[in-house]
Amino acid sequence: MNFFKIKTSWSNLELGLFKICVASIYLVIGIYFHEFLGKYMLLFVSIFIVTVVLVFSLWLKKMNKGE
Repeated sequence: MNFFKIKTSWSNLELGLFKICVASIYLVIGIYFHEFLGKYMLLFVSIFIVTVVLVFSLWLKKMNKGE
């Protein structure tokens, strides 16, 4: 199955809709399991900070290359 090898391009609107979709399910899970997930808040915030730094650095590299 070559499903993961298929190349696609997304417009900004399509990517925005995808992000809203993913964020909404995260909110539903967070609301449903708020007491359980509250114990892991430091872990989630740490993961968020690390991924934001990585995405920001990738974005800056792409901007400098002009891709």
